[in-house]
Amino acid sequence: MLIGIISDSHGQFLAVRQAMRLFDKLGVAHVIHCGDIGGIEVFDELVGKPCTFVWGNMDLPDSGLFAYLRTVGIQPPNAVPVRLSLDGKAFAVFHGHEHGFNRAIRMLDVDYILHGHTHVARDDRRGYTRIINPGALRHARRKTVATLDTSSGKLTLHDIRKG
Repeated sequence: MLIGIISDSHGQFLAVRQAMRLFDKLGVAHVIHCGDIGGIEVFDELVGKPCTFVWGNMDLPDSGLFAYLRTVGIQPPNAVPVRLSLDGKAFAVFHGHEHGFNRAIRMLDVDYILHGHTHVARDDRRGYTRIINPGALRHARRKTVATLDTSSGKLTLHDIRKG
C-alpha cells in the first residue's frame, strides 16, 4: 500500500494541490497530514481522498471548521496521537509540538510514528519503530512531501514547487 505523507502546509493550498496530483499519479491509497494545515482551502484539496490528519500548533479549529469538515466527510481527530492501522502496520500520528512527544517516540509500540512541526524531513528508527517527518510545504528551504510503501518500507521524498 502506498501512503502519502504531508505536513506543515500552513495554508499553501496550491502546493497541497500539486502534492495531491502527484499522489494520485503514483496511486497513493491513503493521505496522512501531520498538522499545521492552515485553512479550509487545504482541506478542500483533501476532499474525496481517504485521509487522516492531526491539528498542529498553528491550527485554530473552531465550530465553523468542524461543521465544514462534517459536510465534506473529513473526520477530525479525537485525540493525539491519532492511531491507525494501514496494510497491517500500526501508525501513530502527531504534529510534534505536543507535550510528551519526545517521550512518546521512545515508548510507543507501533511500526511508524509520523510527525511534522520541525519543517525538516526525517527518517530514523528507535528500536523497530520508524520515525518519519515528510518535511514541510512552507517555511522550508526544500518543500517536500513523502510516500511510504508499506510492503517494501521504501520512503521517497518528493519536491513540491509553488504553483
